[in-house]
Amino acid sequence: MDKSRLLADVLPAPKIVGNTPATAQWLSGEGAGSWFDISVVANSYKIVRYSPEGVVECSGIFEQVHGPKFDIGAAYEFAYISHCASVSIMQNGIICKFERK
Repeated sequence: MDKSRLLADVLPAPKIVGNTPATAQWLSGEGAGSWFDISVVANSYKIVRYSPEGVVECSGIFEQVHGPKFDIGAAYEFAYISHCASVSIMQNGIICKFERK
C-alpha cells in the first residue's frame, strides 16, 4: 500500500494558521505532519517547514541535487522523505531532491 495515500487519509491537512503562507502544502507524517513552502532565492530555493500551528520548525536555502530541473511555476507536491536537511518534491511523476546548503 502507498504510505503517502494512507497517511493523507489518516492525517488530513489542518486549517492554515499563524505565519503559514497560503502557498504552503501539507505533508502528513507519522503521528503529525508539517506544512512546507518553497520560493526562489537567487539561484537556489528557500524552503520553510511549519508546524500545524503555523510555527516555523526550520528554514533554509536549498539546492537541487537530483532529478530533472524543478519548475516552480508548474504543478508539484512535497513528498517523502522531507525534513530540515533534505526535501523531496514530486513533479511530473518524478522526485526532485533538494539538500540544505
